[in-house]
Amino acid sequence: MDYLKSVVPSQLLAERGSNLIVINPGSANIRIGLAQQDTPLNIPHCIAWRMAGANQVPRKTVQDQMLNSQVTTAQHMDREKAYDIIASLLKIPFLDEEVTNSSSFHRKMGRVDGYTSQSNKKEIPFTWTDVLERNTNSSSGLGTSSNKGETSDSPGQQEGAGSGELQSSECKYREYICGEEALRISPTEPYCLRRPIRRGHLNISQHYSMQQVFEDLHTIWDWILIDKLHIPHSERNMYSAIIVVPETFDNREIKEILSIVLRDLRFSSAVVHQEGLAAVFGNGLSTACIVNMGAQMTSVICIEDGVALPSTQITLRYGGEDISRCLLWTQRHHQTWPPIRTDALVKPVDLLMLNRLKESYCQIREGELEAIAVVHSYEDGMPAGSHKTRLTALNVPPMGLFYPMLLVSDVYPPPPRSWFNDYEDMLEDNWHMEFPRRNDMSDSLFPGISGGLPMWDTYQIFQNKPKKEDNIGLAEAITKSILSTGRIDLQRKLFCSMQLIGGVALTSGLIPAVEERVLHAIPSNEAIDTVEVLPSRTNPSFVPWKGGAILGILDFGRDAWIHREDWVRSGIHLRSGRKYKDSYFLQAQAMCYINS
Repeated sequence: MDYLKSVVPSQLLAERGSNLIVINPGSANIRIGLAQQDTPLNIPHCIAWRMAGANQVPRKTVQDQMLNSQVTTAQHMDREKAYDIIASLLKIPFLDEEVTNSSSFHRKMGRVDGYTSQSNKKEIPFTWTDVLERNTNSSSGLGTSSNKGETSDSPGQQEGAGSGELQSSECKYREYICGEEALRISPTEPYCLRRPIRRGHLNISQHYSMQQVFEDLHTIWDWILIDKLHIPHSERNMYSAIIVVPETFDNREIKEILSIVLRDLRFSSAVVHQEGLAAVFGNGLSTACIVNMGAQMTSVICIEDGVALPSTQITLRYGGEDISRCLLWTQRHHQTWPPIRTDALVKPVDLLMLNRLKESYCQIREGELEAIAVVHSYEDGMPAGSHKTRLTALNVPPMGLFYPMLLVSDVYPPPPRSWFNDYEDMLEDNWHMEFPRRNDMSDSLFPGISGGLPMWDTYQIFQNKPKKEDNIGLAEAITKSILSTGRIDLQRKLFCSMQLIGGVALTSGLIPAVEERVLHAIPSNEAIDTVEVLPSRTNPSFVPWKGGAILGILDFGRDAWIHREDWVRSGIHLRSGRKYKDSYFLQAQAMCYINS
């Protein structure tokens, strides 16, 4: 205790954070790094594998692209209606309104030239990844080319390499490519991109097997540990892992992630925390409404005195990538997009470009918002083409957070959720619980089977079903989450302690928009008249990661940590004190942190 009173925070971080790895996996990116670091590595969470028989037609460039769909007529009509509602709020022309010169003088006009820090970067096109590794003995040989990911500025070299079999014995295709490099592979190359997490869940489907997902997660994380953090396999047992998982993860998904970390990556021990809880500690708070707006998912959960309230959790199936795709649709409808083949679902490099344009130019504010930008075209194996154009209605796409019909997130649906059942749950008190069965089967078909123990009915941490995803706007979701607490004193505190995290939280003008729309979404019969979004102390994208680092460093007792030997060798033991593989225990552990 005397040590804690005298030690300075920087010394505590250096001493206790040097062997702690904080892993915060997401659908689009993974944040990972040593707990003693100020910021983590932020790496695209994807991998591209070299495919055999790549000359066959048709060939997939993205593993799960068969899950994607087209916009239906009804969705298109709903999108246009949502655009017009937003246009009336922002005081801009409606979608198909003809703007005459006389009327344009009465409208509020604005122009954005992008953020200063990105003024030069946003003009530079992405280059195709060099997919070859040189089989030489020089210092820039196999290891540098395969892992460091050096790119070539000569597109002709990649184009020639993808057109047929390699003739030189000194060059060969890289077996796999991770991170941003995987997103910049030319469609002519024999590679297929895989994203192991999609819409907040493990991306398991009929097109992407469970074993492939686990192997890809292991390969990506192992590559980061070796190539970026320089932690070889021989030293892995000297490190412990703090896993900060999204609220969307099911019981079994948490278990499988733990198996990858402890069994495959060979960490000595690990602990699991949820993003919402970690975010509170990352910003030095104890009570807050956490709004996590990621690339593909948005989640809302309330934290009271360092404990997550699971009944307040709401998951929304849209995020930053949906805003980027909406930006493309808006420009094409206004005929401001160049006549190029841009497809964010099939060509990952196009999504990279759209994300950069969104981050540089999209804001939320009244009046017409335009910008002169350079749009790049990425044709098969050819150098990037530059097209200078005028982008318009740049304040409309981010408003899709409040009107999700504008985003049409169903075009990029989550993976099928038939996999969520966890048949390894073996709490002794649950042996006689009711087995899941079809709804159309009557109870008479199951004589003598009880309806389950009533002790679990009101304990909402223990869920037997996938977590519900609401198709409502962000303001309504926040209001619904906070009001579900049922206590007026806590509600008032939460409405004045909203915290926006995730990459979308960096959108200019989002905070006042959230405050205004949440205030209007509160029913008139509620005695609440004040709302406030608290500013983030650090980059909103890294708040959960930072909170995980703080939790790991301050957890001196480590009673909840799971040791590799116990997890791998012991597994599930009935009537034993520590049933680590029981996902009920794991989820309860992730929901609460007690500073003892």
